[in-house]
Amino acid sequence: MQTISIQNRPIGQGHPVYIIAEAGVNHNGSLDLALELVREAKKTGADCVKFQTFKAAQIVTPEAPKANYQLQVTDPGESQFDMLKKLELQTEDWQKIMAYCRELDIQFLSTPYNKEDADLLADLGVDAFKIASGQLVETPFLEYVARKGKPMIISSGMATLAEVYEGVQAIRSTENQDIILLQCTTNYPSSLQDANIRAMSAMQQSLDIQIGYSDHVPSNYACYAAVALGACLIEKHFTLDTKMEGPDHSSSLDPQAFTQLVEGIRSIETSLGNPVKKPTATEVANTQGMRRSIIAHRPLAAGTIIEEKDLGYKRPATGISPSMLHQILGKTVRKDIPADTPIPFDAINW
Repeated sequence: MQTISIQNRPIGQGHPVYIIAEAGVNHNGSLDLALELVREAKKTGADCVKFQTFKAAQIVTPEAPKANYQLQVTDPGESQFDMLKKLELQTEDWQKIMAYCRELDIQFLSTPYNKEDADLLADLGVDAFKIASGQLVETPFLEYVARKGKPMIISSGMATLAEVYEGVQAIRSTENQDIILLQCTTNYPSSLQDANIRAMSAMQQSLDIQIGYSDHVPSNYACYAAVALGACLIEKHFTLDTKMEGPDHSSSLDPQAFTQLVEGIRSIETSLGNPVKKPTATEVANTQGMRRSIIAHRPLAAGTIIEEKDLGYKRPATGISPSMLHQILGKTVRKDIPADTPIPFDAINW
């Protein structure tokens, strides 16, 4: 699998996990809040802060009901259209947000929901596109965005493997091969038992594709499991305050919690090491003190024929290794060996 690069940041096996702070619509329609989200995301150590670029009129009908999770955390009497309308940002807002991201050296991404959104982001100079789970099955839209020649990060919530395959093939049909596919469970928040992190690995094997995980679980356990299983990208919702009004705040991490997520991921990466099984430098230094030698249970005079009853194993590993027991049985002692001491190589007639 080829490494994917976003703004010269390599993503894939052998590189640090790419961590996205999904600010989404947690700016509540305020540019100032959006800029503060960028600033706080940078402090957490995230690689990227991601938003959502849309116009409510192009996403939902005026009377569309809210999703169940939205009903639980927002005014149930408000339509989904009215809720989303309040969360829109304007072109000049995106320009300022992107400029601030460049100033702070944190990558900017945003999820388009229609061709017009993708065109706007492309015109602004976005370095990649993140596609939401709901659009995975919209193959004409995937092809349209893919033709812009930017890396594609695709969430797979609600999808079967067959649907994932069709979506990926739609992108690949445009000769765009820079794809990162994310395991995702579309529920806010989602339960740990629904995370199904092994599906991430299955998609990688089936599609020969870079994989990651987009998380909606309140804890970070699923993210850590995904990193351990080879995720090259982790995405999680990010807010300034989980108690703020809005559809996604309650299922997001605040700055302190997101910092802990980043630190946890980096610690897990450090622990994973590489596929080569060999002792570390510190283990090599400890070997002599922790491994054992063949020792003499009793004094063995020169000329003694060595029998197993005369021998035992004790630290340190400064003499003959226990793995050589059968090679010294029946041999004669070349020079006197004191009791309870490691048997040196030069004490045996080989």
